[in-house]
Amino acid sequence: MVPGGLSEAKPATPEIQEIVDKIKPQLEEQTNEKYETFKAVEYKSQVVAGINHFIKVDVGGGRYIHVKVFSGINDPGFELSGYQADKTRDDDLTYF
Repeated sequence: MVPGGLSEAKPATPEIQEIVDKIKPQLEEQTNEKYETFKAVEYKSQVVAGINHFIKVDVGGGRYIHVKVFSGINDPGFELSGYQADKTRDDDLTYF
């Protein structure tokens, strides 16, 4: 992976699902919604001063949300740093 560039899209792993599980409360607060379904589908990564994870999340009812989650090099936490709502299964994950 090129530093600063996005990786190719990859199927979500159990580790990626753990990340979205951790940021789910942050997203629910920002969108003012509760999600019964919250399943990571695929992801891309970007190496910066840590890692930006761009993750496509199935939120049920044929709806998807793209989330951007930052994890720092020396900080084990995950921070929701952006999202895009009203996505479909076929929408590409892109930088935002």
